[in-house]
Amino acid sequence: MVPTFAADALISFAESLFGAAGVPPDEAERVARSLVDANLCGHDSHGIIRVPQYAAAIHDGRLKPGAPFTVVRETAAVLIADGGMGLGQVQAHRLLDRLVPRAEGLGLAAGTLKHCGHIGRLGEYAEAAAARRMALIASVNNHGYGRAVAPPGGIEGRLATNPLCLGAPTNGDPIVLDIGTSVVAEGKIRVLFNKGQKAPDGWLLDNRGQPTNDPGVLYKDPPGTILPLGGAQAYKGFGISLLLDMFTGGLSGAPCSTPGAPNLSANAVLFIVLDVNQFAGGAHFIKEVTSLAANVRNSPKAEGVQEITLPGDPERRAKAIRLKEGIPLDDGTWGQLTKLALTLGVAVPAV
Repeated sequence: MVPTFAADALISFAESLFGAAGVPPDEAERVARSLVDANLCGHDSHGIIRVPQYAAAIHDGRLKPGAPFTVVRETAAVLIADGGMGLGQVQAHRLLDRLVPRAEGLGLAAGTLKHCGHIGRLGEYAEAAAARRMALIASVNNHGYGRAVAPPGGIEGRLATNPLCLGAPTNGDPIVLDIGTSVVAEGKIRVLFNKGQKAPDGWLLDNRGQPTNDPGVLYKDPPGTILPLGGAQAYKGFGISLLLDMFTGGLSGAPCSTPGAPNLSANAVLFIVLDVNQFAGGAHFIKEVTSLAANVRNSPKAEGVQEITLPGDPERRAKAIRLKEGIPLDDGTWGQLTKLALTLGVAVPAV
């Protein structure tokens, strides 16, 4: 039977684990809530599965709890910052919180982070921006590491699964697109690997460039690769990923994807915040995007289709269900968490 937990229990457990690992209480709460929220939204790849990864990086000094947020360079509309290898969710929210007032004053603001821990689910930041009537464009790379995606026709990874997130406020729920530029995020492959399940067709290639359903190919030497987004037109996904890697690395002062880059458990971050009030006007923006969203939802449906969904709908639906029924954790992830708890002397919540 798959263990299932209430969100509050997992948040408390994660906070305790981070606290025992030396994370200050306010930072432990921020990261724990971020990870469990990813689980609630159905993105287990960015959820509590990451706690052992973060704890290991803290233990060996790659991540530094309590690190300062250092402004390297700034103009009225641009903020370049160094996260000091602090926890990613902490530093990324600090960046967003500094950009929103700039956008309110200027109409838009852009900021970057280097030396920043893994920041989690990008949709979280788009939702936070939308709550303040801001639109957000966001991406990260893996600070040069994690080259799991090969170019079309190649058999060795050259890019990470560089995500693209776009968020827009409406009169109701925001529209939040948060996608990898590969067919699937590496974390989702890790979830399948932990569960001992096969990957679907069209996700993975082995180290000879042949299709495979074995998620373990990513963790072998030499590793296999994840296919770019786009299927037969994979150059589209790979091309978007390539430019995002260039932007996040090149604009932040962090590396772009680099052969032999160390695994810092880090992201280079790019946020662009737009105040919709200062373009054609907030009333116009909200009216138009709300109307467009409704028009798309009302599209005539093909036979067997129950409803048309928009970006952000699956996450809200998963959250409603998991808040009521609990968050399921696979045996592999639960085993890693209980092992970490034993090491750190933290009590394990009852299953």
